[in-house]
Amino acid sequence: METKFSEKLGQIRLHYKIWMADEKEAGILGDGKWKMLKLIEEKGSMKAACEEMGYTYRRTWGNLRKIEEFFGFPLLEKHRGGAERGRTVLSEEGKRLVRAFDTFHQTVDEHIHQGFTKFLEELNRK
Repeated sequence: METKFSEKLGQIRLHYKIWMADEKEAGILGDGKWKMLKLIEEKGSMKAACEEMGYTYRRTWGNLRKIEEFFGFPLLEKHRGGAERGRTVLSEEGKRLVRAFDTFHQTVDEHIHQGFTKFLEELNRK
């Protein structure tokens, strides 16, 4: 079944971001901060994670402090040890927050992709 939309449907790409805000609409946690936390855990360094994502250390630190202030617990554990031995990793609560957002994101992704498929199907119907 051809519709006026048919020739362009294969060119449509879905993009979306997820974030959560407080009652004043100030951002708490979203895709960027979630990815940063995961990268800090992977790299063992906030500096290395910032460099990879192209974020400034100062801005990242400020964003993570806002999350900590909102939830009331530290996200990071810093282990000092001089050159090459120091490490920054997620606290247990930080790991739990990331795991919960992973699960939430997976669920939302599935629903959004199902909705997007229905959207395309609807455009393709006569």
